[in-house]
Amino acid sequence: MLRSAGIIIDIFVPFTHPKYGGLRDKVNTEVFMKRTIGLIAITVTLGYWHVALGQVSERVIDVPTRPGVTQRFLLVAPEKPKAAAILFAGGDGGLDIAQNGTIRYLRNNFLVRNRRLFADRGLAVAVIDAPSDRQRLALKGFRQKPEHVADVKAVIAWLRQQTNVPVWLVGTSRGTQSAAFIATELSVKEGGPDGLVLTSTILLDDNGRAVPEMPLEKVTIPVLVIHHEQDGCKHCPFTATLGLMKKLHEARRKELVTFRGGENRGDPCEALAYHGYNGLDKEVVGKIADWMYLK
Repeated sequence: MLRSAGIIIDIFVPFTHPKYGGLRDKVNTEVFMKRTIGLIAITVTLGYWHVALGQVSERVIDVPTRPGVTQRFLLVAPEKPKAAAILFAGGDGGLDIAQNGTIRYLRNNFLVRNRRLFADRGLAVAVIDAPSDRQRLALKGFRQKPEHVADVKAVIAWLRQQTNVPVWLVGTSRGTQSAAFIATELSVKEGGPDGLVLTSTILLDDNGRAVPEMPLEKVTIPVLVIHHEQDGCKHCPFTATLGLMKKLHEARRKELVTFRGGENRGDPCEALAYHGYNGLDKEVVGKIADWMYLK
């Protein structure tokens, strides 16, 4: 038995995949191989794998991280991605991704609801959930812990091995506290990300460390900061973004991109307000993807 990212359906294909047997992961795919004349019969048992129009596939993956712990994410990817991105939702970060790929919580979150848009722009996106030992508390009080760094490092390694493209961290709202912290803890040589995107950054936080209070001078990778000028969330005042940009003085490339307008509904710190770029989805996703591809 061989565990791998695998091929999608029951077919005969030439055996040309260079990575079989090279990854110790626990994806929900089991491949039984039978050699025939220059071909391999592949039978796939899937927890969830959907191929939609445009050759974008979705599947649930559980990667082993710390002893006895797995990190689940929903992978949404085109056939030949240009880059990869780990998407960190806000709130408590607990999505409760089922084995069949359904997401129970935070479905309206800006990054979660736009996962397909990112994939359509050429990105392999990993919508990350809380790890297996944090299903009750999710990421509350965990985003700036060494265990969180270890879990995400394992996902970065998996994506690099499977896609062979740069891996970015993309956070929104509370998710920026995950993405930014990990970027300060792991350089590229240490298995960290190739780039960082912060949207609706947590700039003020009475109950924890906001992003500008982190040692951002350690971040040397490219950093894109996206913010809505009319964001009404008390943790994300637009006026504080300039202070954030000053702290990123070691980033080899950085930019602050702002938006106005769209729709503003409900809680100002939730996904359907300006805070979540409601009504601006295509514009914001397009800017993020285009910026990632700049050299």
